[in-house]
Amino acid sequence: MPRFRLDERLAFPDVELADRDGLLAVGGDLAPERLLLAYASGIFPWYEEGLPILWHAPDPRMVLEVGARHVPRSVLRELRRGRFEVRFDTAFDAVVRACAKTWRPGQRGTWITGDMARAYGELHRLGWAHSAEAWQDDKLVGGLYGVSLGGMFMGESMFAHEPDASKVAFATLLGELERWGIGLVDCQVHTDHLARFGATLWRRSRYLDALAAALLMPTRRGPWQLGAP
Repeated sequence: MPRFRLDERLAFPDVELADRDGLLAVGGDLAPERLLLAYASGIFPWYEEGLPILWHAPDPRMVLEVGARHVPRSVLRELRRGRFEVRFDTAFDAVVRACAKTWRPGQRGTWITGDMARAYGELHRLGWAHSAEAWQDDKLVGGLYGVSLGGMFMGESMFAHEPDASKVAFATLLGELERWGIGLVDCQVHTDHLARFGATLWRRSRYLDALAAALLMPTRRGPWQLGAP
């Protein structure tokens, strides 16, 4: 367990004190103010049902530079086919629920607990958290959600009930992020899926420098709309 236990004070220890697995602190709460402070400090919550809240600041960190993204050919084909309609922020809670139910290899259960779902739902209603959704025949079949601060989008989770649905939503989101001047996506930890889009591992120090610069930009608070200026 980490050496640091949070209390009611709105504060986190220095991220450089995280252990080798990136675990920094335990406890606290999931109030919007604490979550926003965590993301602005390079920290995110990640734990399972039945455990206390665990706060992480991994080193290295998976980051995608939006302007240098690589959209796989299969996704480009799906974008041209138009099999999915992509919408933003029309079914945030449903996206979170679907992500929570998605089985992932090597994972015993979901880290999106009921408390987490409610906390991010509140962030969404406050305009900080957003969803990108893939719809087919007016049915939600894929998507992702995350938190936006300044010039960075912090991705949290994604799901797909149809092949390539979440990838199409993600590729569409990346195009809009670039247009809006949001140049970085924090992917947190390595996955082959994100690596195929061009995400790479950064040292924590590089990530924190980029985060500090991104936070100098105004935050585009929601609701988001596809094609909005």
